[in-house]
Amino acid sequence: MTTLAKPAVRPANPHFSSGPCAKRPGWSPAVLKDAFLGRSHRAREGKARLQLAIDRTRAVLEVPDDFRIGIMPASDTGAFEAAMWTLLGERGVDVLAWESFGKGWVSDIVNQLKLDDVRRLEADYGRLPDLSAVDFSRDVVFTMNGTTSGVRIPNFEWVAADRSGLTLVDATSGAFAQPIDWGKVDALTFSWQKVLGSEGAHGMLILSPRAVERLESYNPRWPLPKIFRLTKDGRLIDGIFVGETINTPSMLAVEDYLDALAWALDQGGLKGLMARADANARVLIDWVNATDWVANLADDPATYSNTSVCLKIVDPRVMSLDRDGQAKFAKGIASLLDAEDAAKDISFYRDAPPGLRIWTGATVETADVAALLPWLDWAFERCIADLIRES
Repeated sequence: MTTLAKPAVRPANPHFSSGPCAKRPGWSPAVLKDAFLGRSHRAREGKARLQLAIDRTRAVLEVPDDFRIGIMPASDTGAFEAAMWTLLGERGVDVLAWESFGKGWVSDIVNQLKLDDVRRLEADYGRLPDLSAVDFSRDVVFTMNGTTSGVRIPNFEWVAADRSGLTLVDATSGAFAQPIDWGKVDALTFSWQKVLGSEGAHGMLILSPRAVERLESYNPRWPLPKIFRLTKDGRLIDGIFVGETINTPSMLAVEDYLDALAWALDQGGLKGLMARADANARVLIDWVNATDWVANLADDPATYSNTSVCLKIVDPRVMSLDRDGQAKFAKGIASLLDAEDAAKDISFYRDAPPGLRIWTGATVETADVAALLPWLDWAFERCIADLIRES
């Protein structure tokens, strides 16, 4: 067989990790020089920086004025756990899962909260559950974009506008890259480290007026850890939603998030960010469609993620291997590209089917995605040659 020559051009930024993700173009540590450090985050200036982060989030994501936005500890996980532990239990729950993190929410609802009335609507990696089977008289829990499967909801049209239950949406790898119909959302969370490429450890919780009403009228039967408590004496703790965080935030991370939000506004806000992610994903997906050894893990093009694009290796020589063999092959491609500084962190998530996972969110440059493609072909040919020699 003929082995491809090593490509001459590498991506200028080889960071294609699905979290923490690439920093925005032009980023340098100098953007943090004015961070509010060595002072209390409860000082007037500290609270002002936190409030600014909330205000810029509202502006970029086009969040309605009557929705509350709070900065939460423990990234998206902490924010979503807070939503589940404080909102669920008032009625039955439909929970949707089609990848690792969604399945984690199922486990928490069943094994930690121990809710009795739970319907699981699950699907294998690459597919969505039957969205028409969801009962919106119940609370509904779902991920907006499956980070480990590359499958996203196609839109919010399937969500009932006249629902009596609440919708809890984990949007961590979809927010800032995909449209959100706020009329269909009651609690939505994301982390700073995904589409905006900011730092980890902090998450955002956005609540509709209906979610606030639930918080103030319903008391869960389980004890709540301090970092999940959103109410006091039956009233919403307003301070959480004006920059008075539950615990001490990293003001260095806050400054980085503020920089990312300022960059997002310079790109044209949400419309500009979505266009960047769409352009990046289009380059990659067009290559996939023209390449015989790889395919999108998602079955339906309407559900293709434009951020965490997950790929499966469909060459018959690789598919004939057992799972461990397929995993070794995929990791071999990722390791080769890492060593060549052509792509960092593109191996599949540990619970997902073997393959590659390439981030195409808004902070990635389209030219870098295009530069990566010949490297993928080169690494595949190298790994196939090794496989043939070993067989």
